[in-house]
Amino acid sequence: MTHRPFLMWPDRRLRTSAAPVGEIDDAVRAIWEEMLEAMYAMPGVGLAAPQLGIMRRLAVVDAGDGSGPVRLADPVIVAASEIPSEWDEGSPNLPGVRATITRPRAVTVAYTDHHGMRVRGEFVKLRATSVQHQIDHLDGRMFFDRLSKTKRDMLLRRARKRA
Repeated sequence: MTHRPFLMWPDRRLRTSAAPVGEIDDAVRAIWEEMLEAMYAMPGVGLAAPQLGIMRRLAVVDAGDGSGPVRLADPVIVAASEIPSEWDEGSPNLPGVRATITRPRAVTVAYTDHHGMRVRGEFVKLRATSVQHQIDHLDGRMFFDRLSKTKRDMLLRRARKRA
């Protein structure tokens, strides 16, 4: 299978909140599989459906820690640690630029899994960062939105020069 192309910043869909998924069916499962293919091809540790122009609240995460991929529909952060963690983040939607982003080190996320069950998952370290990064995409936010205005402007200027 070949995945859809990544949207490129500043495509307006990257600034649009994705629609709820609701019921999990074979069409949703096929989208998750396409997303996993795209994520592994990057290579990356997570992907949100809007990054491929699919405006639904779907995400996949695989931090390469041996626990395998997690497929999330309609994820919501229900708890976050007060302990911060910093990771170097980037996006295939804005290639060639990265920034150190501070987020909670651990999060509890309610989501619908690939079986159609509403579950809660505990995510820590890189998995927590990736889940939060994907939920930002589902809400129409990019990683650089978490930077100060000055750092964000510098990053976007650098990205324009690379294009």
